[in-house]
Amino acid sequence: MTTLPLSFPKRFRQWLLPRRRLAIAEACLIGLVSGLSAVLLKQSVGWFGSLRIQASNVLPGSLVLPAVGLSLGLLCGFLIERLEPEVTGSGIPQIKGALAQFPIALNLRVALVKLVTSILSMSAGLTLGRQGPTVHIGAALAAQFSHWVPTSPDHRRQMIAAGAGAGLAAGFNAPLAGILFVVEELLRDLSNLTLGTAILASFIGAVVSRLLGGRSLELNLQLTAHSSSFTAPEIPFYLLLGVLAGLLGALFNQGLLASLTFYERLNLSLPMRIGLAGMISGCVVALLPIAFRNNSGLRELLITGNASWQFTSVAFVAYFILTLVAYGSGAPGGLFHPSLVLGAALGYLVGVGQSHLLGLGSPTSYALAGMGAFFSAVSKVPVTAIVIVFEMTTNFNLVLPLMISCVVSYLIADKVAKGHSISACWS
Repeated sequence: MTTLPLSFPKRFRQWLLPRRRLAIAEACLIGLVSGLSAVLLKQSVGWFGSLRIQASNVLPGSLVLPAVGLSLGLLCGFLIERLEPEVTGSGIPQIKGALAQFPIALNLRVALVKLVTSILSMSAGLTLGRQGPTVHIGAALAAQFSHWVPTSPDHRRQMIAAGAGAGLAAGFNAPLAGILFVVEELLRDLSNLTLGTAILASFIGAVVSRLLGGRSLELNLQLTAHSSSFTAPEIPFYLLLGVLAGLLGALFNQGLLASLTFYERLNLSLPMRIGLAGMISGCVVALLPIAFRNNSGLRELLITGNASWQFTSVAFVAYFILTLVAYGSGAPGGLFHPSLVLGAALGYLVGVGQSHLLGLGSPTSYALAGMGAFFSAVSKVPVTAIVIVFEMTTNFNLVLPLMISCVVSYLIADKVAKGHSISACWS
């Protein structure tokens, strides 16, 4: 008897039956969709944010900015309340809960609602970042794929972690950081399958994001061509930067927890909380220099060292407070970006002080090291922090200053506020 040839769908399903082949195919698909979602989020936030800035330039900013913040905040909260309450915050606690096999929703619905509401919250002018949501979206899409192709719980956990890594890699255009985030923060697993899927998903996510969306931090040619110098007399200043970042990072984490408690005591609905945060942010930003109306422009201004120390000091204090106001409301958005901005401002101030005393190095180098140091103190993932900044700058001379400041800040923050980190605060 002759056997009929297998149809293509059957042959494809049989090819996927071995777990390793299925994981490879799934990781590639996860990386692709995570990269596309990161690009869509970035472009949408940029487009709506530019409309808000243009409107504030044409009409009185003191009216436009609070009105936009209130209206978009109310809409964002209404959609979350009606469609998917699990998408508040950045999503990292939800991912960690799902990885611990708690009954937390991670599916296509979560990914879509997270995408839309993140666009609304950041377009409202809240000082939150888009990298956290890309991590949540990537993990939710990965969980949905694992639901469509049922596998073991361990395989599903690895795919969710790979999706989170792909989201981080796509958000920062930093594939190595995405891999390390999976190993250092999520699974802490060095098995071949975990590393393989994380590498594939993160690489593809970062490539798609870079090809379609350009550089994630929009660093200009002046910065990417910047060559850091590092000399022995500067070591005490990088140590000082690490100590300051550790202390202020611990204070920042405590402030996040206090902000959550304060909003809970207000006993307001979620739309009212996010709308109130948007209105407060708009009122404050309207009183500040125009550069504060563009989060990306402010970040680049601080990193490239084109701001005065007075402006940088105001930026640090204002961004610190506004992030607490935005985060405590439960608005969707991440804390990666605010941590980097605060670190850049702190590092620049230390660099200016060092230049006046010794005349060595560049404040820009200190700003870049400060980004990693503050992020390390807040998130408690020092290796990921070092790699993120290195991948953004591709500056080998910055590695030693980064290592000094990031490790010191991590140790200080862990000693001062043990157990309180960005992942513990996200909700």
